[in-house]
Amino acid sequence: MNTQGFHRTGDLCLQYGGVLEQATIGWQSFGQLNGARDNAVVLFSYYTGTHQSYYPLIGPGRALDPARWYIVLINMFGNGVSTSPSNSLTQPGSRFPPVTLIDNINAQYSLLIETLGVEKIALASGWSMGAMQAWHWAAAWPDRVQNLLAVCGSARCWPLNQVFLDGVKSALQADPLWQNGRYTQPPLQGLDAFGRCYAGWAYSAQFFRERLWRKLGFDSQQALLDDWARDHQRWDANDLLAMLFSWQQANIAELPAYRGDFNAALAAITARTMVMPCNTDRYFTLEEGEIECEQLRHGEFRPIISPFGHCAGAPGRFVDETAQIEQAMRDLLE
Repeated sequence: MNTQGFHRTGDLCLQYGGVLEQATIGWQSFGQLNGARDNAVVLFSYYTGTHQSYYPLIGPGRALDPARWYIVLINMFGNGVSTSPSNSLTQPGSRFPPVTLIDNINAQYSLLIETLGVEKIALASGWSMGAMQAWHWAAAWPDRVQNLLAVCGSARCWPLNQVFLDGVKSALQADPLWQNGRYTQPPLQGLDAFGRCYAGWAYSAQFFRERLWRKLGFDSQQALLDDWARDHQRWDANDLLAMLFSWQQANIAELPAYRGDFNAALAAITARTMVMPCNTDRYFTLEEGEIECEQLRHGEFRPIISPFGHCAGAPGRFVDETAQIEQAMRDLLE
């Protein structure tokens, strides 16, 4: 069974004050919820991704087989599917309020638990920002999340990661057309710069040194950078920055129960957890993934060994890396 729709939570009170008006979450599910309501696998969207980005992981005979699992794909606020600066009727553009991942998971709870009827989440997972949301779920409702797989994504935005995000944000906002988010035409020059700056962080030194961009179908390094620029020019600038704000502020310690104590938040997670960074990821680093894993009750550190940097975790993009991710899913779910 394949179902998709929009869940309307109404006006959502936000972590940093204010209200997200007429908040709506776009979602899609595959398979059916079982009688015990405990076979849900939830995948959370990542930066510049949507629910469709996870399609390569779903299918008969795959780790995520709809014949066995109730697979729910959830779009975060700001990604252009759920309520975002580009589609909000009452708070468009620069009027969009600051939304955090805590705000996201509070709205997601209304969808998953109160509307879809999920009792237990068999696996919470995602890549990058998707992993960050899965971390937040496991810390916010430990009794709900049985297994957690964090693929190239951390429980907080660590300092180097914040610096990286400040850099790409500044590149976008330097465009004269930006106008503090009140642009009347897309700031294409800034979006171009955003994409080119980002590309250098997304892959590894080995990737560029060994010209592995050829495996992605590019005939030159410049062609890869041009593609990143064009891809980001297709995005609404305010959407990108709304998601970037959520990413940069992410921290499970800010959940009300933990009062800023990051170690306490990690220690409260009861889910069997696999922490799966890539060894060449330049901003969700191997070292910080290991620091987080060491604080868990039931943590396994299983890095992806790959030259593809952060992008190694992208669902379905690379055959060997995707196989490692699917095996981790099988091991947790079995």
